[in-house]
Amino acid sequence: LRGFATINYWADDMEAAKKWYSEFLGISPYFERSRPDGQLAYAEFRLGDYQHELGLIDRRYAPACATTSPGGVVMYWHVDDVEATLKNLIKMGAKEYE
Repeated sequence: LRGFATINYWADDMEAAKKWYSEFLGISPYFERSRPDGQLAYAEFRLGDYQHELGLIDRRYAPACATTSPGGVVMYWHVDDVEATLKNLIKMGAKEYE
């Protein structure tokens, strides 16, 4: 194994999730796909030195067994300042669980 390519999160409100991650990451998605009705179904960001991908998928496409509670996916991020990043996330509405 040499790393990962993409991690995906389910989103109940794709436009809100896209806006939130765009603000947090400081970039816009490089790729988007819409449903037949024109609503956003998928958005993907590339970030970091290795251009890893973070995808947001409309929850309507989630399998029935997909969790809706925190902890369904755990991702560890590389950041320059842990405390400042945590403070910014909480300011943006994220919840600290542990």
